[in-house]
Amino acid sequence: MTQNGDPASARRAWAGETQSAAAVSDLVPPEVPGTQSPPPDFTPDLPQDRTQAILEATKQVGTLLKRNGHRFALAGSVAAYTHGAGTNLQHDADFCIRPEDAETVAATLREGGLEVRIPPEDWLLKTECFGQSVDIIFRLAHRPVSTEMLDRAAEMPVQSVLMPVLSATDLVASLVSAFTEHYCDFGAVLPVARALREKVDWEEVRRECGEDPMPAAFLFLLERLNVIAPRKEQP
Repeated sequence: MTQNGDPASARRAWAGETQSAAAVSDLVPPEVPGTQSPPPDFTPDLPQDRTQAILEATKQVGTLLKRNGHRFALAGSVAAYTHGAGTNLQHDADFCIRPEDAETVAATLREGGLEVRIPPEDWLLKTECFGQSVDIIFRLAHRPVSTEMLDRAAEMPVQSVLMPVLSATDLVASLVSAFTEHYCDFGAVLPVARALREKVDWEEVRRECGEDPMPAAFLFLLERLNVIAPRKEQP
């Protein structure tokens, strides 16, 4: 998930089941004389089905939070997936909570058998579930998660588990607002914007992003690509 001035943290490497080089080598075709085979693509740190591994972690943590009555909403790439953007997950699971709920949420996760870590960043908690990274975020793009934001979340199924998911507008606004001079990977957010464009209140996204140059540049790109309508001229 791309949040709080550190969106790269939502794109960190996954920890997963390892696969031995010997096992992978069985899948490499024999070398044809006169040709040079490319080196095998060993990815020992990735689970065979990353999408399902992330979804299982999401369901487990979401169930813990629901069972204990916490206010929260699914965010980040899994929220985009749940809204219909893309078919494969490559990053961690993100949940957003209000800052005042951080301690009680951490206690719930520990009681559920999960280790909770407090990183140097002061806007999230971190845990792992089924070997997958899970971020518990209480500030999105430098703004505290509010009760109003959680009220706008919609109950949606993550496979068989219903849980609140950030509205498409809040989700896209959080992704776009995170762009800065130090991080502006438009290519990661463009597919989400394309997929969810009919669900998003783009004027609200513009208000959320203000006049910051990198978000404004991304919105201009969406206009030029005919993903969204041009900004309305003020009278």
